[in-house]
Amino acid sequence: MKVELEADKCVASGQCVLAAMDVFDQDDDGIAILLEEQVGDSRLDDVKEAVALCPAAAIRLVEQ
Repeated sequence: MKVELEADKCVASGQCVLAAMDVFDQDDDGIAILLEEQVGDSRLDDVKEAVALCPAAAIRLVEQ
């Protein structure tokens, strides 16, 4: 699965980092940064949680 992040929508809540710290980080302003664009089964549940928790709906999972 591919992770897409629309950083311009990010409201810096940090929920994505809490849910999937191996996939997301935050810059100095708190805006989300995507560390891994491709995620395997081992991280999929964490990324799905990050998608669900994002208050700005800035994260998507896309099947390839």
